[in-house]
Amino acid sequence: MRRIVLSGIVLAMSVACGQAPTAPATGTPTSTASLGIRPAGDTEIAPDMSQITNEDLRKVFDYVDANIDDHVVALQRWIQQPSVSNSGEGIPESAEMVKGYFDELGCQQTQIYDVGVTEYGSPGNPVVYAKCDEGAEKTLLIYWMYDTMPVEQPEAWLNPAFEARLVEQAPFPKVLVGRGATNSKGPQMAQLQAFRSIKAVTGKLPVNLVFVAEGDEERMSIGLRKFVKDHPELFEGVDAMYRFGGQAASGGGSISGGSEGCVYVELTTSGRSWGRGPLDSNIHGGQSRSVDNPAWRHIKMLASLIGEGNTPLIEGFMDGIQPLTAAEAAGLQRAGERMDLKVAAENTGVARFISDDPFEVVRMQRYGTAFNLDGIWAGNMYAGGAGAILPNTITSKHNFRYLPGQNGPDIVKKLRAQLDKNGFADVEIKVIGDVPWAKMSYDNDIARALMQSYDIFDINYSVPLDHETMLGGYWPAYMFGHEDVGERISSFMGVPIVGGQAGHGGRAHAANEYYVIEGAGRVYGMAGAEKQIATVLYAYAGLLPRPASTN
Repeated sequence: MRRIVLSGIVLAMSVACGQAPTAPATGTPTSTASLGIRPAGDTEIAPDMSQITNEDLRKVFDYVDANIDDHVVALQRWIQQPSVSNSGEGIPESAEMVKGYFDELGCQQTQIYDVGVTEYGSPGNPVVYAKCDEGAEKTLLIYWMYDTMPVEQPEAWLNPAFEARLVEQAPFPKVLVGRGATNSKGPQMAQLQAFRSIKAVTGKLPVNLVFVAEGDEERMSIGLRKFVKDHPELFEGVDAMYRFGGQAASGGGSISGGSEGCVYVELTTSGRSWGRGPLDSNIHGGQSRSVDNPAWRHIKMLASLIGEGNTPLIEGFMDGIQPLTAAEAAGLQRAGERMDLKVAAENTGVARFISDDPFEVVRMQRYGTAFNLDGIWAGNMYAGGAGAILPNTITSKHNFRYLPGQNGPDIVKKLRAQLDKNGFADVEIKVIGDVPWAKMSYDNDIARALMQSYDIFDINYSVPLDHETMLGGYWPAYMFGHEDVGERISSFMGVPIVGGQAGHGGRAHAANEYYVIEGAGRVYGMAGAEKQIATVLYAYAGLLPRPASTN
């Protein structure tokens, strides 16, 4: 066991398959693909098989090793199907693909739900729901997102973003490069293949599963929000949620569950609302000698709202924030002491962080607020060339990250008041969506099962705090958590949640996004991830003896 008791900080992260057998396999079939994937890669760690006392689970491990080529091909095929929620590219096809996965797994109930128009005025993308009744004592809820970000800089990719090419990327012998590889098709395919491997070997899963897969995570989960509001009864009987995750580049295991808040808005300045500049369309840029430009006004407006370090200059913005507990602050301090800022910056793909103090960087990342400029557009949007344009409208996109004690609608009200005070009453605000914060604690069976699996797989991790905390990154946890949440949206009162698994990926939302196929050092590849996930299910079902040292 290599458990490191450091703090409650959580380092979150963040196909086509053959027909699953309906009866136990009589042997261990070999892969029909020929990629030559080495299940163990170049890893320096391995599961402690003395703790795998369940003979069926040992057979599952063998099955994963024998079929890992097919599992990687399945992931490649999923990556090759675009599923860009912001543009809608491939979304209907992707929803059908995901439903097919659940059908192949043998779920008795599978359905694609058209959620209709959301409260934010935009149609939501389909939600895929499945229920797999294995006759087991416990039921796990599995959250997925099948949508991805768009590919906005194709020239920055080393290979086409939807090709799903396998390449060497030191220190890893093989990674899969493609949009959605780590966010989040790679980790989710590892989950699916773990489940399918168990059924191939034993004919049934040790727990019942309920899946909910959304196509709007990159659009503030607006469709899933409506789905959960409209169908709380579909989550009746669920005991806990197990969410995908991954190891850090160093090999550390994440334990997540809570979430920060995030509200997303568009700001628009137009000549018509301002009463100056072009009214109905762009005009010739030469007119800027005698006509006001709404774009310059928009830039001045943005500058009036932001301070150093991406700090919002919005009156009352920080009011009500719940301070870090002493234990949380101490954990962040210890995490900062372990951080190499140079290496962390290189892994993130940035020149440097805002602060040179590792503690401040960790605090900003795990309990910080921000007002980001995600994008801006107007006028001549063609790269290179020329063309004089005076735009009549300019729009920018922004996300506010916020903390317990704050809420999205209140932030929008304060933004409106600040714009008015600054002399920009004409600037329009459109709310795209809001994902409130959620807290979670880890004194429960599903979190203990995850920690037991980490112990077995020699994955270092920080023992969570003994009280609920937000630390854990961004995702729509507030819809499913059973503890303190920023907003309760339905009669479903939530369940314990834990996220985390073996395996690693990186460059989410960036060019050359990747997922590790053959691991190295203290990082497992895809086969290791599948085995660890299967171990979580067996531990949660009580089919592995729990060591006395496991909390």
